[in-house]
Amino acid sequence: MTATAALLSDHTAADAVFAWRRGQPITRTRFLADVQRLAEVLPDRGHVLNVCTDRYRFAVGLGAALVRAQVSLLPPSTHATIVAQLVARFRDTYCLAETAQADIDLPQTLYDDAFAAPTTADVVSMPRIPLDRTVACVFTSGSTGVPTMHRKRWGSLVVNVRSEAERLACDGRASPIAIVATVPPQHMYGFESSLLMAWQSGAALVAERPFYPADIVAALDRIPGRRMLVTTPFHLRALLEEAATLPAVDRIVCATAPLSQALAATAEQRFGAPVLEVYGCTETGQLATRHTTQDLRWQLLGTIDLAVDANGHATASGGHIDQPTRLSDVLEAAPDFASSRRFTLVGRSSDLVNIAGKRTSLGHLDVQLNAIDGVLDGVFVMPDDDRASQDGVTRLAAVVVAPTLDAARLLAALRTRIDAVFLPRPIHFVDALPRNATGKLTQATLQQLLAGIGRPGARNAAPHDDRGASLR
Repeated sequence: MTATAALLSDHTAADAVFAWRRGQPITRTRFLADVQRLAEVLPDRGHVLNVCTDRYRFAVGLGAALVRAQVSLLPPSTHATIVAQLVARFRDTYCLAETAQADIDLPQTLYDDAFAAPTTADVVSMPRIPLDRTVACVFTSGSTGVPTMHRKRWGSLVVNVRSEAERLACDGRASPIAIVATVPPQHMYGFESSLLMAWQSGAALVAERPFYPADIVAALDRIPGRRMLVTTPFHLRALLEEAATLPAVDRIVCATAPLSQALAATAEQRFGAPVLEVYGCTETGQLATRHTTQDLRWQLLGTIDLAVDANGHATASGGHIDQPTRLSDVLEAAPDFASSRRFTLVGRSSDLVNIAGKRTSLGHLDVQLNAIDGVLDGVFVMPDDDRASQDGVTRLAAVVVAPTLDAARLLAALRTRIDAVFLPRPIHFVDALPRNATGKLTQATLQQLLAGIGRPGARNAAPHDDRGASLR
């Protein structure tokens, strides 16, 4: 008989460690008791905006919403305009938060640890969730434009994260492992890799979301046994540059932006663990992985299929994907794709650059820029049409954090890495880039930064530390 439901979590033993919080273990029994008690006090509404920053509390809120058949909304941010759009679309939305949110105009339910039921006995059975139930509405980050919404079914999510757990050898039942993540659980990558994968593999999630290098090291040090770090290239680079000593981990998982082989190799050497990248998008979820230092090609997960035409336009189907989905990226299938299921990521369709008959992607240029000694952060920018040079040839710009470099030295270093036609003119030096909680730059924040930048070559402040729910 075909299954029609799947367990909320694959933690089977009553005393299995479901999570770590403040260095203390939380058992499956305690989690289920917390879910049951919270579910009893949630309002009778259909949609919930869960803004809990503590990953364990977010997990309890998600579990309680699932038990109540409520859909969790995971927008790209909780700014007033985004919340207003949610309310206009889902009028029965309320907010679940740890403290009152003055800037969120919604009915609010505050998470209280007193919701916890007695934990002396395994009084609650593991809920079974129908596979066809919509459990979340996720939104793209707006990094390339206006955020769009995608519904996620429980069955599809379960298949997806189980495939990821198998590929990453994340089996907490055979040998306990804890997942420390620098990305928020509301982000699609964090939602899958730091929370749902833990639920479906028997791994333990870690409640804290460390941001600064010292916090990441401390979070890892507090957890005994095997540990997995789920992070981004932005966080990983800062960690390697600022932390003198690093704790041992079992493996490192990266996503949200291309990771250079040099950075991956440095991380593997210092952590003594493999660095694996995950490729995917909000529309489809995770699609493929690669061991960056060993092979720059990506290998599809599970039974996912990929059709790539002569122009590199790809459609993903099969596996957990409910219907064939056209990808926004340009791909190149390996010659032995039928057997290896490997492909190369050329770049996002919107990021491809063609100048004087030569083609590259902004993502590739960003990797080369950030590999230069002295560059702390940087990004290439495709200018608007009215910013093209008078000779009619497009000139890229760059925004760079490099306190010890000037434009001449930076250009000299870039000439050894990229074709001269892609050299940026102008180069804007800033004190920081306005990256969100997942290390991404949205179109809106980047354009706002460019609009406020003065003359080329001047250093401008662009401080930004978004520790809230800024998501893909």
